[in-house]
Amino acid sequence: MPMPVDDSVWDVVIVGGGAAGLAAAASLLKRKPSLSIAIVEPSDRHYYQPAWTLVGGGCFNPADTCRSTASLIPANAKWIRSEVTGFLPQQNQVIVENHQHLSYRSLVVAPGLELNWGAIAGLEETLGKNGVTSNYHYDLAPYTWECVQLLKQGRALFTQPAMPIKCAGAPQKAMYLSCHHWEKQGYLGDIDVQFHNAGGVLFGVSKFVPPLMEYVKRYGANLNFTSTLIAVEGPTKTATFRDTAEDGSTIERTECFDMLHVVPPQRAPEFIRDSELANESGWVAVDEATLQHPHYGNVFSLGDVCGASNAKTAAAVRKQAPVVAENLLAHLADRPMPARYTGYGACPLTVEQGKVVMAEFGYGGKLQPTFPLKPAVARTSMWWLKRYAMPRIYFSMMLKGHEWLAKPGKP
Repeated sequence: MPMPVDDSVWDVVIVGGGAAGLAAAASLLKRKPSLSIAIVEPSDRHYYQPAWTLVGGGCFNPADTCRSTASLIPANAKWIRSEVTGFLPQQNQVIVENHQHLSYRSLVVAPGLELNWGAIAGLEETLGKNGVTSNYHYDLAPYTWECVQLLKQGRALFTQPAMPIKCAGAPQKAMYLSCHHWEKQGYLGDIDVQFHNAGGVLFGVSKFVPPLMEYVKRYGANLNFTSTLIAVEGPTKTATFRDTAEDGSTIERTECFDMLHVVPPQRAPEFIRDSELANESGWVAVDEATLQHPHYGNVFSLGDVCGASNAKTAAAVRKQAPVVAENLLAHLADRPMPARYTGYGACPLTVEQGKVVMAEFGYGGKLQPTFPLKPAVARTSMWWLKRYAMPRIYFSMMLKGHEWLAKPGKP
């Protein structure tokens, strides 16, 4: 059960009860069960978000992605159901609702990121209707699958905003699974598929672009780079994009659609952006290897809000949690920090129902494959890993402190 705020000084306060916060708590308690840990999380529901792309492709039951927060809080941790409103790092305090303060010896900042739906004019008014959908929301992913099933001809638009976003491959995964369904049903030839990417490349790690391009060509999808969605009119089914040329000049154009899958711009929550913990971009400042804050030595961060340059994926959290746990405990004991994070992230690119290109890489796009297989190949085995094994690894291992294939790097 959630606990009331009190005057205790916690060994560790963890801001966020999502994947990153719970994994960090589990890894800490695995190493030192006697720690007093408070997890500050306002939501009573926890979501396995990596499966929402599969929900949108008709491959996963949405209810199976949702569990109660209470059921996932480690037994030796205390859940404080409240929202964080600010930080006083010089006083070792977190400010929560009603101006109450939590005191800590060490702080882990892991609240996730914020989906900025309002940055696209007219979007919020039409989400979930008029063929406008997004796999980035629990309530909308089933509508994606509904739209895909209903569409037999016309134009389907898929968008990707400027980086960073969580699961950078998800925007195109929505397109691939949709196209595969239309291909199987014999409708693909009658559907104009357009992918609008605010960036300049299909995928940030060049090794994986060739196999992805094979599917782009197979599905007849048209790629629009440096093209950013800026407005949507649901009733008229039109979307406005700002296209940027190489010289920096821009033009705006409007396209009609029958289905529009939107990925919203993303940013750190306001209470992070406005805090002393933020870097120039608004994310939590950290040392990329130790995940320790550069100015406040008892503050660590992981997950989507972390300012390291890794890909923002749940797989990154699996590797980050043991690093934070070992380094935080070393700091509390006044010992040198023994663990290093190498930037690992993974993006299982679902190029069709039944096949995945497993993109695993670290800082600078350096490949970090888990298995001794050629990485840039679409495989059935990786589909089974994504569809069936990963949800179990997440709930039964990562959130329980069982660090399978997640041994931290050393200095």
